[in-house]
This record gives sequence, C-alpha cells and structure tokens, in this order.
Amino acid sequence: MRVLLCPDKFAGTLSAPEVAAAVADGWRSVAPDDDLLVHPLADGGPGFLDVLAGAVDARRVPVPTVDPLGRPTAGAILLTPAGTGYVESAQACGLHLLAPAERDPRRTTSYGVGLLVAAAVECGASEVVIGLGGSATNDAGAGLLAALGATSLDGAGAALPYGGAALAAVAALDGAPRLRGARLVAATDVDIPLLGIHGASNVFGPQKGADRADVLLLDAALERFAAVLERDLSGCPDGLGALPGGGAAGGLGAAVLALGGRCESGIGLVARAVGLDTVLDTADLVITGEGSFDQQSLRGKVVAGVAGAARDRGVPCVVLAGRVGAGRREAAAAGVTEAHSLVEHYGGEENGGVEAAIGRPASGLRALAARLARQWSR
Repeated sequence: MRVLLCPDKFAGTLSAPEVAAAVADGWRSVAPDDDLLVHPLADGGPGFLDVLAGAVDARRVPVPTVDPLGRPTAGAILLTPAGTGYVESAQACGLHLLAPAERDPRRTTSYGVGLLVAAAVECGASEVVIGLGGSATNDAGAGLLAALGATSLDGAGAALPYGGAALAAVAALDGAPRLRGARLVAATDVDIPLLGIHGASNVFGPQKGADRADVLLLDAALERFAAVLERDLSGCPDGLGALPGGGAAGGLGAAVLALGGRCESGIGLVARAVGLDTVLDTADLVITGEGSFDQQSLRGKVVAGVAGAARDRGVPCVVLAGRVGAGRREAAAAGVTEAHSLVEHYGGEENGGVEAAIGRPASGLRALAARLARQWSR
C-alpha cells in the first residue's frame, strides 16, 4: 500500500518533519512493507523554510534580525540558483518568540521581517517569497517598510515608534523601499482583508494579546496607515484595506500588496514545490494533520488543501491532530474521511488528555498511526 504522509506542524510541540517521522514510525511498526511517501508541508507560517529546504534546490543563508520587540535574534533565508529568495516571517515576528506576558500587538513590529527581505534582495534575489503566519504583530507591515527604507512619520515629521498603535498618528511616509526591482509574493493561509470586522485586528488581534479596546484602536490606526500608503507609496493599489490577503500576519499581506506584490496560497505554493500532485496521483491513502483541526483549518490551511486534492482523486484522507474541533459534516465536505485527536487518544480533556497531548505528542502519534495501519493496510 502506498501511503502519503503530508502533515503540517503541531504548533508549539512538533515540527512538520517530526510529525511525519512519528507517524511513519507508528505505521511501519504494523505494516513494514507498505510504501510510505513522506512529504511534510507548511502553509506559510512557522516551519515554512524547513519544509522548502527539503524540497527545492536552495542554499540557506544565516541572517541576523530582530524579534517582535526589536531584540536581536537569528534568522535565515533560502536562495535558489534561479534567483528566488524564501523568507519565513515567523522567524522575526512569530508569536512563539514572545512570552505570554510580552504579547501586545500595540507595540510589536515587523521590522525584523524587513531585514530578512532586505537580505534576500541584497543577495541578488529577483523574487522574494515571504511566508506569512503565526505572527505576533498588527502593524500592517510598517516595520517591514521601515527596514526597507520607507519610514512612517507623524505630523511633526518624527519617525513613529514600533507597533500598530503608533500608526494612529501616522501622517506621511518618508523614503522609498529599496527592493532593486525584486518582486514580492506573500504566501499565506488566509484571505482576510486588512480592515473591518473581518480584518486583521478583529480576527487575529485577540489571539495576540489585544482586548476589545485595543482591537478598535488598531483597526482605526491601520485604516489611517492604509490611506497614507495609497497616497505616498508609488504603485500602491487603491482600496488597499479591502484587498483579499491584506490582513495576513497582522497586515503584512497589505504591505506586500502596497509594494506591488501579490498574495498566493501558501499551501498551494508549497505543494507545487514538493510535487504533491504527482505523489497524490499514486497514493492509496493520505494522512495529514496539524495541532488544532478546527473551522480555520478548512479555510486555506494545509489540511484543507491536502484533503481537497485527495477528494478530487477519490483517495481517502485521514487527519491526525492534537485537538479536533471541526464538525464531521464540514470536514467530510472538505474531503476528510476520518479525524483522530491526541486529546481523545489520551483519555479526553477531563482525564488530562490536553496535558498529555502537549507533553507526549510523538508517542501519541505513533500509537494512532499504528492503529490506522491495522485498519487500513492491505
């Protein structure tokens, strides 16, 4: 039997390659003669670079950068011989880089992402693909633009401090982004706009530490900033605040669009890079998964992309997740045949299943995979 293993990361516990390895170990313990096709995936968030590094001909270049609070941190970019540079925004503005008490989207910045993009450009990249996801920021890419040479100013002509809240006082943009003609692509798992009830501040601000008053402040600040970008940044499209994908990663998508770039499905981009369509055509069963399989999973994330492609080929698709919150009917419509939860495997929430799923995810995945092999293997 040919089994395709193509999971996303389990955020905060296992990387996508680690998830795939655990599932492969469990399956082989029961059905060692089956042909396992191991292709870890990402949708633009944490792990984006690691997945691509195993799939494309590229060299990894270390790049010093800063975290969401401006503190030094280590980053990297991938450069292909054809001139494509890959950047993972979560390396510089990821929520995982902050302690819970430090999470404050009013103050966090995407400046470090701009440093990574600038490094790719200076290394000669003619196209820079920026993976968006897992961010701690809500500054509409103001930090990224500043790192590239376009600084946000207040009414007195002073440079604004870091963070989305400071944009409530933005009056102008000074300087031009130094991109040397490089094209930008935002690889994202969401299509939300920058502004409004379905925008970056309202949808994801609370996950990053914003209360209701913060959300209203940030949405108004980003609306003001979008108007300044449309006025002062050459090539910025009209109606920036309403464009699909602009709200990705706290508005980093909007900054890419303002710079003349485009937004693209992260899972679609990664799937092409790893040749997912080709291996799907030969698979008898697909196993994918992520940390939390919920309604958001069905809107552009790895599981949705994989399950939909499997459904179109008539191939069963099984999801393994830390927690399962998606409804069975919605999951089935998306192409999911079965979904299994580590929390339930460990006895459910009332019996410490959450703590066990977080503390022992690899052993749980091995056990679930072994059970699946007994059920599915020929």
